[in-house]
Amino acid sequence: MGRLFGTDGVRGVANAELTPELAFRLGEAAGHFLCDRGRGRVVVGKDTRRSGDMLEAALVAGICSSGADALNCGIVPTPAVAFLTRELGADGGVVISASHNPAEYNGIKFFSRDGFKLLDELEDEIEDFLENGERAFTRPVGLAVGRAHPLEDAVERYVAHAVSTVPGGLAGLKVALDCGHGAAARTSERALRELGADVVAINCDWDGMDINGGCGSTHLGPLVALVRESGADLGLAHDGDADRVLAVDETGAEVDGDQIMAVCAAQMKHESRLPHDTVVGTVMTNLGFEVAMRGLGIATVKTKVGDRYVLDQMRSMGAMLGGEQSGHIIFMEYATTGDGLATGLQVARVMKATGKPLSELTRVMQRYPQVLVNVRVSDKGRMATSAALAAAIAAEEEALGVSGRVLVRASGTEPVVRVMAEASELEAAEGAVYRLVEVVQAELG
Repeated sequence: MGRLFGTDGVRGVANAELTPELAFRLGEAAGHFLCDRGRGRVVVGKDTRRSGDMLEAALVAGICSSGADALNCGIVPTPAVAFLTRELGADGGVVISASHNPAEYNGIKFFSRDGFKLLDELEDEIEDFLENGERAFTRPVGLAVGRAHPLEDAVERYVAHAVSTVPGGLAGLKVALDCGHGAAARTSERALRELGADVVAINCDWDGMDINGGCGSTHLGPLVALVRESGADLGLAHDGDADRVLAVDETGAEVDGDQIMAVCAAQMKHESRLPHDTVVGTVMTNLGFEVAMRGLGIATVKTKVGDRYVLDQMRSMGAMLGGEQSGHIIFMEYATTGDGLATGLQVARVMKATGKPLSELTRVMQRYPQVLVNVRVSDKGRMATSAALAAAIAAEEEALGVSGRVLVRASGTEPVVRVMAEASELEAAEGAVYRLVEVVQAELG
């Protein structure tokens, strides 16, 4: 089979591609590889998808079958599992979520005992284990079989940690919140209220099939309307597992991850809290961000798309801030993975510290016009060998010159090729993208 792990764990349509049988084997692998050959504890969390119960039952059975204990958090954000794994001294963590994907999808991703996503090499070992028809170890019996324990204060522990990152509180701020019918419904409103903010919230319920449905960080329309209707100072929108956040300023203008990082990086440099005066982004980071950071004396380092690659770079160089345009942002001082709640709280903290509205703070950078089209294809693997596509990309790059760029890449989780262009003029970016889209469709189906 092809590589099972994508950029953010194992993902697929629940009960078709991501089956209970696969979840069980992944549970066995968690116990075997994250723990001491099955002896230890694994923190388990999930988002609000209907298939979460099914996959959780199979996953936990696999963990216990390996000899490890499962600490079940129920519905919590992904960053809560990473935090609790460290907080409790557990041997690893597992999250059942497909993040921003539609409700019929689900996923399983692992965290090591220090709260970080697994290295590619360890994921490769797990894949070898799953492909091996003969089990690589003998299943324990009797007292050696693991048990499942509910972690009833999981939400309380995570919220208390989030609140502790804003010592001055947020009294006086009015925050509009869209939980996207996802895991943030259990944590974000509560944390904001504990910090003294006035909160108006939507999409904090769920039925298992409405997660990310026309709301949250992938559909900001409802939040924009809420900000304008309520007169909020700030709007925050999460995806299904709340490891990302996007914002809306007091005028109703959307604020993406690059702008959020620019606002926070500027304040962190002012406060001498930005080691090496460096921020880590990705190849998707807007050119306007780089220009703005350069003007502030801050260097920008780029990685492949995926918060795991951002995190690897941050760890290797001791950086404290990094992230993606999509709203996956890592504040290493507070989290070991993208944390939508921590990020939203830091934006609010900067607003309180400076006394400035978000619309003024975001002027720190001027976004270059950027056009992105997701092209559904039948075989994204052919992208690397298409001479016609390579020639088309080279031609567009030459035409844009130093005032723009193009990026064509395959999604790590979907049968999609993403075609992006930036330029000083919107028309130039649009033309480059749509010419490349035609080539991608012709070459990859």
